[in-house]
Amino acid sequence: MTDQPLLSELNDRSREVFRRVVESYLATGEPVGSLNLTRDMTQKVSPATIRNVMKDLEMLGLLGSPHVSAGRVPTQLGLRLFVDGLMEAGPLSNADRELIDETLGEESGDTGTMLDRVSTALSSLTRSASLVLMPKQEAPLRHIEFVSLGPDRALVVLVFADGRVENRVFTPPIGHTASAMREAANFLNAIAEGRTLSDLRAGIARDISNARQQLDQVAAELVSSGLALWDGGEFDPRLIVRGRANLLANEEADLDRIRTLFDDLERKRDIAEFLELAEHGEGVRIFIGSENTLFSLSGSSVVVSPYMNADRKIVGAVGVIGPTRLNYGRIVPIVDYTAQLVGRVLSGRKG
Repeated sequence: MTDQPLLSELNDRSREVFRRVVESYLATGEPVGSLNLTRDMTQKVSPATIRNVMKDLEMLGLLGSPHVSAGRVPTQLGLRLFVDGLMEAGPLSNADRELIDETLGEESGDTGTMLDRVSTALSSLTRSASLVLMPKQEAPLRHIEFVSLGPDRALVVLVFADGRVENRVFTPPIGHTASAMREAANFLNAIAEGRTLSDLRAGIARDISNARQQLDQVAAELVSSGLALWDGGEFDPRLIVRGRANLLANEEADLDRIRTLFDDLERKRDIAEFLELAEHGEGVRIFIGSENTLFSLSGSSVVVSPYMNADRKIVGAVGVIGPTRLNYGRIVPIVDYTAQLVGRVLSGRKG
């Protein structure tokens, strides 16, 4: 995702200075000065020499100076170059592996409960916020009901064959009446039983057209607006978020950006986009700052990996979100292992 020839242009000294600045910044969150680097360099060089190298790296757009001080921090481009070309992801520690294994090994027939534990464990291990997108549940419908809550608010109650009940508030058509709601519900119940929401949406336009003479205009609009709501979006309950408080634990946290991120997570908007972040190829993907459109306003980084079912179809994703100063080398193997294990558990595979 970066301009790799840029890395090849750096000589050994420039590459080492750049790597040490990034590693120090990720570990401490503080700007790195030339004097500190002289103590750790492989070859003995003067602070003046290191300052010149850092200026060159700044001209390339890899380092920046947040204050008037001589210290430097990596830019977004610098972090991307480091992650793609210089970062060495460490092996998963035994302690991390055992906690993940234990979390997924607990007996639970409920996928949601299991993935909720996974999200909590990820947040605890990484000390960041965790995101887990559950597989879409497509249980057949058993019953649908509309309930008026006022002139501009209504409730749709969805009862599924597996016993799950979902209540969603939406804006009904102007002029809706109790009789129109009963008519819309009766129409849907006559065609919905035994069908999933996806099945229902696929043929609803045809069904409404065929029944146009039997349905009045308001009832037809109720059916259409209800199905538009059921497409998911901000009402989709499949995104599990844990560990928001960890984002505030960082002393350097930008509170305005954190609030923006909290708002995004609370609304759970564009949930399908989170899965799209992960579904272009297997394995872990890293999005830094404005690279991820889903949380770009908060300037956050996302480490995400998809998991698959037994048919090798991507059905969900697990990830970690936090400031750009994440410990990528440790988080990447944690997310990777968790995604693979979740896929095996959900598919009934062992290994």
